[in-house]
Amino acid sequence: MTEPLLIAKSGNTELAILPSMANRHGLIAGATGTGKTITLQSLAEQFSRAGVPVFMADVKGDLSGMCQPGGGNARVEARVAELGLKGFGYAACPVVFWDVFGQKGHPVRATVSDMGPLLLARMLNLNDTQSGVLTAVFHIADDNGWLLLDLKDLRAMLQHAAENASSYSVEYGNISTASVGAIQRRLLQLEHEGGDQLFGEPALNFDDLMQIAEDGRGIINILAAETLYNSPRAYATLLLWLLSELFENLPEVGDVEKPRLVFFFDEAHLLFNDAPAALLSRIEQVVRLIRSKGVGVYFVSQNPLDIPDAVLGQLGNRVQHALRAFTPRDQKAVRAAAETFRPNPQIDVEAAITEMGVGEALISLLDEKGRPHPVERGLIVPPGSRVGPATEAERQQVIRGSLLYGHYEQLVDRESAYEILKARAATSPEQAPAEADRGFNWGELLGGSTGPRGGRREGIVETITRSTARTIGSQLGRQVIRGVLGSIFGGGRRR
Repeated sequence: MTEPLLIAKSGNTELAILPSMANRHGLIAGATGTGKTITLQSLAEQFSRAGVPVFMADVKGDLSGMCQPGGGNARVEARVAELGLKGFGYAACPVVFWDVFGQKGHPVRATVSDMGPLLLARMLNLNDTQSGVLTAVFHIADDNGWLLLDLKDLRAMLQHAAENASSYSVEYGNISTASVGAIQRRLLQLEHEGGDQLFGEPALNFDDLMQIAEDGRGIINILAAETLYNSPRAYATLLLWLLSELFENLPEVGDVEKPRLVFFFDEAHLLFNDAPAALLSRIEQVVRLIRSKGVGVYFVSQNPLDIPDAVLGQLGNRVQHALRAFTPRDQKAVRAAAETFRPNPQIDVEAAITEMGVGEALISLLDEKGRPHPVERGLIVPPGSRVGPATEAERQQVIRGSLLYGHYEQLVDRESAYEILKARAATSPEQAPAEADRGFNWGELLGGSTGPRGGRREGIVETITRSTARTIGSQLGRQVIRGVLGSIFGGGRRR
């Protein structure tokens, strides 16, 4: 049986997460500078030691130091002595670095098809009309069996849909040139910000996020997000896509001794800011159901009010650092945070939230029956890995020493919508009269023919075969391509 994960102490009382309750999700909240990052680092270490893989985004670069042993930090040493931690030692964690831009970690990529129109519209900040056009373009691509792998595929599809809008309007609705133009401009902006590097192949294999080191510790996956964070919608959409894909790919496991993966969602307010109702509903669904897949989700945010009530109510393990009550909204947040804890007669929760020092927190964890313990005020256990960033040389050593090195670094560009539509456009319209002059040919009519400039003309057999394949593909492919949040149908993914 996996031992409880010690995260804080209140006097002689140890405050520990039960591994069997860790996939009931959690919240780490508090104002800037109150110790959330250290709590996040300490929790990740504890999960790793228990053999649980971890995924987290590093928006400030501070978490990269987890790949190195700690030591030489006076505050950490003072906290160890204050808490009387027996057996505490400094050690590096098994870490894999990831980076959308491929500079500070292995590249993280998704295909445009995997991301789907709902999440892509969120990333591009499209209005309802533009989102509808984007959805129609995805439908057209799916019905024709044209893969959308990267942004040039999507650009080609948008252009194709605009040029053939009249022929598509009856089946897919109006595709206005103005909406297509607006989407193209948003794609240009995304490319300018470097977001085009997110799309392509090889796409991320989610098994690579769930690895166990040779010594039995869970691998800690750290996404370098300092640059990505400058594009908040892209950052939030990527993490949401990762979470939704985990939900789609992992099998049901029910109640488990310990999670299969713990996912930390830092700066969680970006996920919910201005999110449409349909997306919020899907997020709530994923958070509610993903625990049955053995995944624990821990939101990290400055203010508990950043999390919608429907999601907040599912976060059973709470670590609340200090909040500042300078404004009416701050005061409301303090009251709201206090009311979410199970009362403890010995603690004035509302007063404590504004009084606590750095590294101190109000903590309520689930017991073995899934009930929240009364809130306790405690000091967070410090991590054994380095507090602060790794050097560039240390980071590169970890990257190059990874078993994954060399796989994601090699970009693959197979035939997809861009290549297919480019080949169609290259077929000369002069070909048809030239072929007619050659006379009637039954073999060419049935089997097809090749024009003098290499263009391919389908025969009846090919046409029927392709039509049949397209019918089957349009029924299966639309469900194969996307998951619950990326889907335009809301169906699951088939593998």
